[in-house]
Amino acid sequence: MRAVPPLLCCLLLLLVLCTPLAAQRDLAELRSRAEAGDAAAQFNLGRLHVTGSGVPQDDREAARWYRLAAEQGHAAAQHGLGLRYDAGLGVEESDVEAVRWYRAAADQGHWEAQFRLGRMYARGTGVDRDETQAVAWYERAAGQGHAEAQFSLGQMHFNGRGVPLDRREAARWVELAARQGNPLAQVTLASMFENGVGVDQDPALAARWYRLAANQGAPSAQVTLGYLYDAGLGVEEDDVEAVRWIRLAAEQQDPEAQFALGNMYFNGRGVTRDMAEALRWMHLAAEQGWIRAQFNLGLSYDGGIGVPPDPAEAAHWFSRAAAQGDPAAQQSLGVMYANGSGVEQDLVAAHTWLSLAASGASGDTRTSALEGIQVIEARLSPSEREEADARREAFRQIPER
Repeated sequence: MRAVPPLLCCLLLLLVLCTPLAAQRDLAELRSRAEAGDAAAQFNLGRLHVTGSGVPQDDREAARWYRLAAEQGHAAAQHGLGLRYDAGLGVEESDVEAVRWYRAAADQGHWEAQFRLGRMYARGTGVDRDETQAVAWYERAAGQGHAEAQFSLGQMHFNGRGVPLDRREAARWVELAARQGNPLAQVTLASMFENGVGVDQDPALAARWYRLAANQGAPSAQVTLGYLYDAGLGVEEDDVEAVRWIRLAAEQQDPEAQFALGNMYFNGRGVTRDMAEALRWMHLAAEQGWIRAQFNLGLSYDGGIGVPPDPAEAAHWFSRAAAQGDPAAQQSLGVMYANGSGVEQDLVAAHTWLSLAASGASGDTRTSALEGIQVIEARLSPSEREEADARREAFRQIPER
């Protein structure tokens, strides 16, 4: 190993010792200029207090310096002060004040302020909701190349909010944002190519855009790319590759991916069939409120598929899915109440759940629910029937996510 010359060592040591001193002098000069009323210095000093770089991190001090600069017309400081009011950092949270300062910066052409002001109009936050104004501000930011504004403008065109509905114009703006690497825009554009909405249907282009978003770690893109490999749509069918992408999303706690990975293990597609792994992933998805995972767990415990039969556990999972409005789970839960399996027998509850299932289901599920209702109605008193009807009318779906 070559020895470092003594002179070079001395120079490096001197540089290390002098750097903090130089930084202190720079900070002192910056503070002096800020206290003298220099707007740029005030903004930069405020920014240092935001990050705690060379000064104590202090949201109040940051807001104070931003305000001094903003009141002199410094656009970046006006935007920064708007952010402070938006989030309640160093100042009392105020959407109205956030809008005021965003507008001041936006009027000077600050693209991020223009985007945020457009979003405030779109949401009706701090101002009366005005989608025409939202579009106007999105257009100003998008015209400067702001990716989020481009994507938001695409959404407005897609849904006909503030502008006439125009899916091709939506696709144009979404693609501009996607080409800048915005992952949400990439996923949206991929979906448009997948389904032929606003663009000609093109599975290969759909897969390309999903892959770009998936490589950025977007779970929805990863799981959808997995589906494409599973089905051979836009890519060559490859179950192993499907599992790889789905697993990446599942490991990010995406419940749809966890459910899909559980199914891959259940069916032995792309992996060795493993019921324990299938149920582990299904449980993770079900605990996050994924309805299909909850229903499948109910079926597994009800029929002893991969686990010992456990009617109480089956009823638990059917109940969670039923409460979210799943007709198949409501039908299964109704049957369990009718038979007293896993729950105490309750014909009123059975009638309620079967009625809900019949009103929301189709095909065999609806037929089975209607048959169960006929059997139970013969065993209910008029008052019990009224109670069941009242419960059905009072039912409200309770999404877990």
